[in-house]
Amino acid sequence: MSAYVAGVTAPEGKKMGHAGAITSGGKGTAKGKMEALRAAGVRVGLNPTEAGELMAEIVAQL
Repeated sequence: MSAYVAGVTAPEGKKMGHAGAITSGGKGTAKGKMEALRAAGVRVGLNPTEAGELMAEIVAQL
């Protein structure tokens, strides 16, 4: 599995449009989500291009 998490540069406390998500206290941040995904074994791309490359690698291994 691979993923890409947008919002790495979103400032803390900034209310986001999608479902009213708020980043505060280190919870709900892109970095925190990326760390959680990696801890679960997901390969996380740092940008959309890298995410696509990771997907291609995974598919090639099938």
